[in-house]
Amino acid sequence: MVASNQELIKATACAVVDKLNSGQVSPLDLLDVLEKRIAEVDGAVNALPTLCFDRARKNAKELMKKPAGERGLLAGLPVPIKDLTNVAGVLTTQGSPIYKDTVPAQSDIMVEHLESNGAVIYAKSNTPEFGAGANTFNEVFGPTLNPWDTTRSAAGSSGGAAAALASGTAWLAHGSDMGGSLRNPASFCGIVGMRPSIGRVAHTPTAKIDRNLGVQGPMARNVEDLALMLDAMTGEHPADPLSLPKLPTSFLSAARSGKKPKRVAYSPDLGITPVDPEVKEITRKAAMRFAEAGVIVEEAHPDLREAHECFHVLRAFDFAISKADLLRNKRDLLKPEVIWNIEEGLKLSADDIIRAEAQRVAMTNRALKFFETYDLLLAPATIVAPFPIENRYVAECDGQKFDNYVLWLGIVYAITLICSPALSLPCGFTKTGLPVGLQMIAPSRGEAQLLAGARALEDILGVRGTTPIDPKAAK
Repeated sequence: MVASNQELIKATACAVVDKLNSGQVSPLDLLDVLEKRIAEVDGAVNALPTLCFDRARKNAKELMKKPAGERGLLAGLPVPIKDLTNVAGVLTTQGSPIYKDTVPAQSDIMVEHLESNGAVIYAKSNTPEFGAGANTFNEVFGPTLNPWDTTRSAAGSSGGAAAALASGTAWLAHGSDMGGSLRNPASFCGIVGMRPSIGRVAHTPTAKIDRNLGVQGPMARNVEDLALMLDAMTGEHPADPLSLPKLPTSFLSAARSGKKPKRVAYSPDLGITPVDPEVKEITRKAAMRFAEAGVIVEEAHPDLREAHECFHVLRAFDFAISKADLLRNKRDLLKPEVIWNIEEGLKLSADDIIRAEAQRVAMTNRALKFFETYDLLLAPATIVAPFPIENRYVAECDGQKFDNYVLWLGIVYAITLICSPALSLPCGFTKTGLPVGLQMIAPSRGEAQLLAGARALEDILGVRGTTPIDPKAAK
């Protein structure tokens, strides 16, 4: 007997894939369930503004010609794709009026990879314009609201993906991360989002063959589901020269291994940023609970003092490389933050870039040395709890004002710079009931130990299963 819609919505991705493989449900059943759920709740959050159910059903029927159990890792599980990433035949706006009518003919490598592993694409998730700014709003589709409190931000830039997971319109989701865009929305929406190592997920190069500040990655409601999604996303491709081969052991088996870290470090601020006192207290308390599993927890962090200057330069350079033509030809259609980023990049000298690249090498080397002592580094994933949706960004924290719209993201972009995989794990709630995420960080290419450690702490904290929820406004 097919499980009820409500049971399926609340089920884990791993459990739903088991049902697909055993023939208890079909991919078409799941698409019906999602279409109904989206009609019920997405109007309150605006997570999935573009739907492609006709394409999804066509692809699901093709997949179902194969026997159950031979349909790939995801076995026909529906997955939404962030609106920065091309899906063949589906509106892909990048959150920009410039591309509001763009329908690409070819999918990104990452999408093709997911589909070859049994994913069925049924929607595009909302994102800020070009993924700029960690608050999901744009001139094409409007803002994405936080399911925990629809007066609050879902963060960004993978805000639509996170809100879909939290509100039960996705079991797994795709996102991307340059300055925390997988980790921030995961923290704000009470789900799990992971920035993998450079090259772990192959994607179609654009503007520059070896751009590596941004990576593609998985989002899910719990650590095991996240590991399953990462398994479905990984693998090398000749068109992406940075891409890494698939590992012989699955990330799902790593998450389920029961391996615990021996020694971890917790830092309330990585030595570089103000943090809201309540967020600091919640993340510290969660990190210290690792001791219940016999793990040594100490307060420490690597020296990341150059992070703000380094990221500002490298991010601006990336915007100049990828968006300078838009500034010249479509300036009137760009939001002010994007214009500022591109202009900052165009002002850079070769000496500025040389200095920033050297700073990144130095920080990465110090971090590697740090990880010789500690298996994992723990810190807040965001420096504040979810903020009012009308605020474009966080302008100040704990009495300190920021002089640009990116500075409040230092606690995540510092980790981008040191090439570490990192995830946000739900770790508690503020006094007003808003989610807070703990950032968990491993040395480069250490996804397996990161997932095992995150699963161990998830068990201790008992937060698995707090989503999906029906979206609600503050009382």
